[in-house]
Amino acid sequence: MNAEWWRGAVIYQVYPRSFADSNGDGVGDLPGITAHLDHIASLGVEGVWLSPFFTSPMKDFGYDVSNYCDVDPIFGTLADFDALIARAHALGLKIIIDLVFSHTSDEHPWFVESRQDRSNAKADWFVWADAKPDGSPPSNWQSVFGGPAWTWDARRGQYYMHNFLSSQPQLNLHNPAVQEALLAVTQFWIDKGVDGFRFDAINFSMHDPALTDNPPLPPGGKRTRPFDFQDKIHNQSHADIPKFLSRLRALTDAAGGRFSVAEVGGDHAEREMKLFTAGEDRLNSAYGFLYLYADKLIGEMIPQGAAMWPGEAGEGWPSWTFSNHDAPRAVSRWAEGRDRKAFAELCLLLLMGLRGNVFVYQGEELGLPQAHVPFERLQDPEAIANWPQTLGRDGARTPMPWVSGALNAGFSGVEPWLPVDPEHLPLAVDAQEADPASTLNVARRLIGLRRAYPALRTGAITFIDTNSPLLIFQRGEGADAVLLAFNLGFETVTWSLPDGWTLIDGVNLGGEGQMPVCAGLIARRG
Repeated sequence: MNAEWWRGAVIYQVYPRSFADSNGDGVGDLPGITAHLDHIASLGVEGVWLSPFFTSPMKDFGYDVSNYCDVDPIFGTLADFDALIARAHALGLKIIIDLVFSHTSDEHPWFVESRQDRSNAKADWFVWADAKPDGSPPSNWQSVFGGPAWTWDARRGQYYMHNFLSSQPQLNLHNPAVQEALLAVTQFWIDKGVDGFRFDAINFSMHDPALTDNPPLPPGGKRTRPFDFQDKIHNQSHADIPKFLSRLRALTDAAGGRFSVAEVGGDHAEREMKLFTAGEDRLNSAYGFLYLYADKLIGEMIPQGAAMWPGEAGEGWPSWTFSNHDAPRAVSRWAEGRDRKAFAELCLLLLMGLRGNVFVYQGEELGLPQAHVPFERLQDPEAIANWPQTLGRDGARTPMPWVSGALNAGFSGVEPWLPVDPEHLPLAVDAQEADPASTLNVARRLIGLRRAYPALRTGAITFIDTNSPLLIFQRGEGADAVLLAFNLGFETVTWSLPDGWTLIDGVNLGGEGQMPVCAGLIARRG
């Protein structure tokens, strides 16, 4: 694999809490992942992205880090991580980890020291500010999880900032010492053999030091939290973020062949994704949310994503996904009564056809729908706070089903941290392994197309028909081009391959001249 092994790669996302429990505590762990790396390798993917496994009080399930350079005991040890890296590399898999650099846990030693008084060595490592004369918070900024983005701390007699939970204080990346500490964290994991990094919520990593109030957004749109009412231009998206990203890029480039991707969501995501990846000295790629929160799959969405990344000089490289640990699973959002197996396979082929890197979330290769989690079993703080207005994230985080007839689907020998949905049992890995026509085996076949046809990895994308329900586009040019066609509608469509094209593969195909519901195909010239 060359230095740009990641360009056009298929990367499999593992949510460690829910992948495989090796020690019988109901929570997935690193040895559990290592034991199942053969399954991931069998899909034909190039890499594995691991959601956070660092030491944490788990108030936001690992996205509240209390030690960036160690493994939380529920997940194992650093030695377990070393074993995971060794096994992954032996299987030809790259490992990408999730670094959370916009905030820490309030139990991180840096914050414990910072909050003691206003004169300690780390006093300015987090975002502190005095109250307004009336005692109210320093600005009108709101937290993602509801309520003000400020919490009063009596020890310092000041407010500290948090874009997320009050237990996730905001790091002050304007401070050069904080940047140095985070670069040292990155180097630690490079030295451990990590092949890439996803930088979580990186557009939240710097604030306006003047603490300017955010303006309101125009009326309209879905609003379930105070956060949704503001144009978040002052508590995030600071102009100095790219300078820090350039320092990270220099570090990863010096190590050779390392991949970097920014997670960027929000109202200004398109501009920020382009900014964070522009030129040769920023991150390699940006991970967008265009498809993650879309309620429907319509043909117009695909050219919309492509138009964001037209391939201009100096432009970064996109990364796409249809499902992850933060969003309801795509098959449940988009199937709208259509056969779920057929629809899952249509989505897999469409994902493999996109220009950019593509991320496959654990269980997507099985066609898992969103799990039902009763209110009394919810763990996600966002879901609990906003119930029932938002479904939250737990339904996408339930345990991976390995063995259909085993206790807890083979995930754990004890009651898992989230329940296994009974609907997932017949979709377990063992049940699908035995069926050549299963979604799992279809997924392996479709992922294999990315390796077999270079046009799918790095070729240009040209749209031929986006008039619903048909979506037709070409990847690549000339003799090496491939053609992809999809019926995204609810009825069979009359359509045939144009002259000069030969079918390579497809899903849910019908007779000659017919594109049934959920049909998709790929063809080559000749």
